[in-house]
Amino acid sequence: MSGRTKEDFLREAIRVASDNVARGGGPFGAIVVRDGVVVARAANRVTANNDPTAHAEVEVIREACRTLGTFQLEGCEIYSSSEPCPMCLGAIYWARPKAVYYANGREVALKAGFDDDHIYEEFLLAPQERRYPATRLEIEGADEPFRRWAAKDDRVEY
Repeated sequence: MSGRTKEDFLREAIRVASDNVARGGGPFGAIVVRDGVVVARAANRVTANNDPTAHAEVEVIREACRTLGTFQLEGCEIYSSSEPCPMCLGAIYWARPKAVYYANGREVALKAGFDDDHIYEEFLLAPQERRYPATRLEIEGADEPFRRWAAKDDRVEY
């Protein structure tokens, strides 16, 4: 163990976010820690990469997985400068860290112009009633990839 506290790691995530603002990016930063060691750091790269999915948490998960050579972060902790948005929360659940710690809540992000509430509200609606309606189309054979997956003896579960 490094002797660093959760608060120390959270301060580092906040520093990553502040440094990103100084470089012209968004006010979000995150780090991944395993056994008291930082294995990845990342900041929001949405405007830098022209990628709406390049949030700090998604970026740090990608970097940590590359560094650790795995697609899951079991045994790791994620520290984020702000409460993860719905997309990031989904990525976190897929990554399966043991814990997530964050500094600023949604209300602080909202005051700075970052509003996730409309996304949370959309989750309560039926897919076809959402702002961007989603309609399931019946296509013969659509389940073929799943049937092939289920039949594979060498598949890697996730």
